[in-house]
Amino acid sequence: MTVGLLLAAGAGRRFGGPKALAREPDGTSWLLRSVQALRPCAEVVVVLGAEAERAAALLPMSVSRIRADDWAEGMGASLRAGLLALDPTDHDVALVSLVDLTDVDAAVVARLVAAAAGPHVLARAAYDGVPGHPVLIGRDHWAGVVATATGDRGARDYLASHEVALVECGDLATGADVDTR
Repeated sequence: MTVGLLLAAGAGRRFGGPKALAREPDGTSWLLRSVQALRPCAEVVVVLGAEAERAAALLPMSVSRIRADDWAEGMGASLRAGLLALDPTDHDVALVSLVDLTDVDAAVVARLVAAAAGPHVLARAAYDGVPGHPVLIGRDHWAGVVATATGDRGARDYLASHEVALVECGDLATGADVDTR
């Protein structure tokens, strides 16, 4: 079973505020759009931090929430909190996504979920051959990712030292994250 793990804890310093509270010009919430994109997963879990209470109020009751108390450390702290919270569950694979991937939708997620081949999987979306997000991390890798996830690097160092399958999604999205308004 694949769980969607949405990292939405950052303060968005370059962006000018928490991206979990950001909205498109038409009013669409980035947080809710990101949760909808993860619907091909068996469950959706959101990691919150900066402005956690305000962000949590936007989420439907069906979405699990985790607070990363050390969120200010960077994405690594959010990823650690999320994977540690998933450890006692029955999920074999976490599909890790970011709240600021504004054009990544359920089609991208469904393609990645189809590549989730059990607890040993390491795979990530690629856009025109360039690795990006979301990332599939099988349970066999959770402890290693938790041990190496620091600052804003998240799983980058762990993924660089392991074989990672690329799942081409450039026909579906750009996968670009938004760092400025």
